[in-house]
Amino acid sequence: MKDANVQWHPGFIGAMNLELKKNRDDLFFEKEYNLNTKPLEIDLLVIKKNTDVQIDNEIGRIFRGHNILEYKSPRDELDIDTFYKAADYASLYKSYGKTLDAVKADDVTVSLVRQAKPYGLFRYFRKHDYLVTNPYRGIYYIQEKVLFPTQIVVTKELMWEEHVWLGALSDSLEKQNLVELLEEIERLRGKADRESAQSVLEVGLGANKQIFEELIGDESMSEELLEILKPVLEPKMVLREQQIRKEDIKVTVDVLREFGHQDCEIKTALTKKYGLSEKEVDSFLQ
Repeated sequence: MKDANVQWHPGFIGAMNLELKKNRDDLFFEKEYNLNTKPLEIDLLVIKKNTDVQIDNEIGRIFRGHNILEYKSPRDELDIDTFYKAADYASLYKSYGKTLDAVKADDVTVSLVRQAKPYGLFRYFRKHDYLVTNPYRGIYYIQEKVLFPTQIVVTKELMWEEHVWLGALSDSLEKQNLVELLEEIERLRGKADRESAQSVLEVGLGANKQIFEELIGDESMSEELLEILKPVLEPKMVLREQQIRKEDIKVTVDVLREFGHQDCEIKTALTKKYGLSEKEVDSFLQ
């Protein structure tokens, strides 16, 4: 079963910061941009400081002055209603300008990002005669019948070598993908870049737990790469040890009870063997 507790959206923010790294000085990032009320929240707003700047990364080629990005995890649907909801967010954003028509409609773009291609949505496009082009691998422009220039980014179809950061936001990675991700992180120098990469790494490991087991048992892993893994692996290993310890204590309680020991005797044994507080002991005896 896939981990339902994976924090996909922080990973997406980190990935986009790294994807657009070459043009970072030309852009302003605002995550979880609030549209007046809390439930209406844009995942990521990217503003071009100079609209004449050409974005190096092809994901940003469509960008204009105000760019709304919505991320859908592998568990999230991307259907026609989701598609229109993103357009609604863009419309609200445009309408909330400080003065009348402060944000021009032709200066707004919408990007929807998802691991797998939403085939149902693309069938809808074909059935209703939307014009869909594919200018770059994994990137689809939806033209006509849309209020704003819109693209759908299918991260699974992107070139892995050129889009490691978004590619790592997946629940179907191979061990080699994680190793290559670690090598990319090793090349980063800035603190902010490292923090963004850490968010991506946490998603990659959290959504692919079998690789976590492989990596910690791989004797061929270099010390440098293992050092990068430490901040992510250590909390997981501590949690794992805690879970094992709890199971061990429960087994001890069951065995002692089977042999007829009273709770007062079991309390003494648990306190002595595991160094538990009285409150902790009581929780295991309930």
